[in-house]
Amino acid sequence: MAEAVFRHMVKSKGISDRFIIDSAGTTGYHEGSKPDSRSAATCKAHGVPVSHRARQVRKQDFASFDHILCMDESNYEDLLRMKPASSSARVALFGSFSARPEDRIIEDPYYGGRDGFVVNFNQVTRCSEGLLKELGLL
Repeated sequence: MAEAVFRHMVKSKGISDRFIIDSAGTTGYHEGSKPDSRSAATCKAHGVPVSHRARQVRKQDFASFDHILCMDESNYEDLLRMKPASSSARVALFGSFSARPEDRIIEDPYYGGRDGFVVNFNQVTRCSEGLLKELGLL
């Protein structure tokens, strides 16, 4: 969802050419799968297109991307362990870009109801805006 929301936001602001945006998990459990139907439905309800297939983080991601963002502390620690010493990529919690402290950790809504996906959508929207502000693009 975060990738779709951020991609949509930068496109709507006319700055897509300044970004390479992708999404990947620290494990390969869902590799090749489409997003959860509740995630896709929430995005669609807000006019955000979703076309991503799951993949796992690769070492070359740390060379290809300036920012590698994650949703929670477990993934943050995993990414720091995976990051090659030579990489200059910034690993950070996506929630750290929101002004709201409750957005710091973005909980996985998978085991809950549809409401959790709406909460996530709102969180990643605020985080996307915050990231663009930090980058001086808003």
